[in-house]
Amino acid sequence: MEMKYVPTTCPYCGTGCTFNLVVVDGKVTGVAPYQRSPVNEGKLCPKGVYAHEFVNREDRLTTPLIKKDGTFVEASWDEAYDLIARKLKSYKADEMAVLASARTSNEDNYAIMKFARGVLKTRHIDHCARLCHASTVAGLAATFGSGAMTNSIGDIAQSKCVFIIGSNTFEQHPLIGRRVMQAKKNGAKIIYADPRLTPTGKQADLYMQFRSGSDVAILNGLMQEIIRNGWEDKEFIANRTKDFEALKAVVMKPDYSLENVSKISGIPIDQLKTAAEWIAKSGATAILYSMGITQHTVGVDNVKSIANIQMLTGNLGKAGAGVNALRGQNNVQGACDMGCLPVVFTGYQKVIDEAAHKKFSDAWGFPDGISAPQNGYEVTTMMDVLTEKPGELKAMYIMGENPMLSDPDLTHVEHAIKSLEFLVVQDIFLTETAQLADVVLPATCYAEKDGTQTSTERRVQMWRKAQDPPGQAKLDWQILAELSAKMGYAGQFPWQSAEDVFTEIAKVTPSYGGMNYERLRKPEALHWPCPAADHAGTPILHIGKFSHPDGLGVFFPIEFKYPAEVPDAEYPYIFTTGRNLFHWHTGSMTRRSASLESEVPTGWIEINTEDAHDLGVADGEMVLAKTRRGEIKVPARVTKEIMKGVMFMPFHFAECAANVLTNNALDPIAKIPEFKACAIKIEKIQEA
Repeated sequence: MEMKYVPTTCPYCGTGCTFNLVVVDGKVTGVAPYQRSPVNEGKLCPKGVYAHEFVNREDRLTTPLIKKDGTFVEASWDEAYDLIARKLKSYKADEMAVLASARTSNEDNYAIMKFARGVLKTRHIDHCARLCHASTVAGLAATFGSGAMTNSIGDIAQSKCVFIIGSNTFEQHPLIGRRVMQAKKNGAKIIYADPRLTPTGKQADLYMQFRSGSDVAILNGLMQEIIRNGWEDKEFIANRTKDFEALKAVVMKPDYSLENVSKISGIPIDQLKTAAEWIAKSGATAILYSMGITQHTVGVDNVKSIANIQMLTGNLGKAGAGVNALRGQNNVQGACDMGCLPVVFTGYQKVIDEAAHKKFSDAWGFPDGISAPQNGYEVTTMMDVLTEKPGELKAMYIMGENPMLSDPDLTHVEHAIKSLEFLVVQDIFLTETAQLADVVLPATCYAEKDGTQTSTERRVQMWRKAQDPPGQAKLDWQILAELSAKMGYAGQFPWQSAEDVFTEIAKVTPSYGGMNYERLRKPEALHWPCPAADHAGTPILHIGKFSHPDGLGVFFPIEFKYPAEVPDAEYPYIFTTGRNLFHWHTGSMTRRSASLESEVPTGWIEINTEDAHDLGVADGEMVLAKTRRGEIKVPARVTKEIMKGVMFMPFHFAECAANVLTNNALDPIAKIPEFKACAIKIEKIQEA
């Protein structure tokens, strides 16, 4: 028996924990601690502990599949490539769309971005960052000039005050929760705002329960209280920001008095006063947020408001402070960095910028050029175009995404995807989306490849191959390179290894320019921006100046707006969604882990005790949850730990899919859907 440990980074949330894969006779059999990681120091959450269990599942995809007469039949790679090449060549560039993946490597995402823009010539490329942090990228780019988490994870332990809003950190990012607890042990005050008293809230010094969708009102009210008491950082505002007076004119309105904010949000006035004082006077306040802030029709407004309060109090560009947007997926930051968005190339170089467009056209050397220097469709827009403008989009290539469970209003999504003429899905399992494809290509999982992923703190870390892939499965970037060769572009994809791909990435991406595999193999890896080989990386952004050309942060005055859909007589409750400690996103990996599935085998809807009494619903009873989009049967979980008038569901479970119910109303700037607030009603199920 031959046994070895292979260090790699976790394929689940954006924290970027490292662990050892235990490999016995060439097969991954377990996970063991890796003590040298500065991120998690050998500790893991349950998902990390069992991250090996889905790797060798018997239902892994092992051979290409082609759908014939409605049934999948096994095919050779050449057959699959020939069919895909022939079909894709028959479409015009703007008739095709591509979805990249937040769960594959930087190298894979770079390859599909180059494939989309260079081979297909399409402008329409996006991925599921659209559904989680598109509003962070837009909001922080506008305020600070850079759309990423400003500080490091380890830094949080140095905070004097941690304000968590829109993130159940202890379940979503448990090893970041550990840093929060270290800060608390060091004397920091922990403020937590959420409609539910989650495990995160139970550790808070101040828990503020509020109605989902009232974030801007809360943040404006806190800023009014800070300014009214003279607690703002006047020196920081004067030297490092602009447009403060415009902000002040809005937040000092009577609309944002604590009395009025209390009515809108449900938070008692004394709690708002305490929070404002702690945030302003602690000396180093870190704000942590996730999708509870971003997934709204006012997601960009929410993010800008968080940036406003941190500039107001001078909590940027220093340790223990910052705006810390916690990324939900292992490589959602990296997929954005790699240009898998409809408006940028790698490193956020704008596709409409003539110089950037020429740079990539020259670097890639496609003889017939690349996609037009115009912005393309977001994934949410693609779904609307497919249903509202038949024939405009005809083909789609999806790598490692599962919109049939992840996107809002799933009835609408199914209708959209089924209206495609041709769909290719590249994945490791036959997901709900792959089942609708014309061709399915078997890819490799994290344990079967070398590569890099970029965590929520902008740390670029290594995956290391621990075993061979099953059957005929291939590396994602390799599939795209081979398919491109079939389509006549072999010379543009000359890579022999993941390292070759990364070397090309570094050449065209200034923020990654000083990185190479030799440097990234070290346990601490590197934070971007890292522009040169002798640069140590940048754990904390905006020290001394912001990323705008003039170096100043911009205040944006934001008025409060209600969600697109609010409760009424017919649908009297607020509905919101989120994550559970034991599962991850659409469950395609965690639900194939026996240990995790046994912990939480299905979903539920949380109902406040008083609401349940009014409805005559008992704990554990199956109920009918209905919104204007659809209805599902789901067991009720009756609890005092959710706010009266609010209901919550986890979104991982296909058999009671929360996204049948959610609203696909979009933020006008980020085009992110309003997953976190819509109107719902509950009906008892009548026995036949």
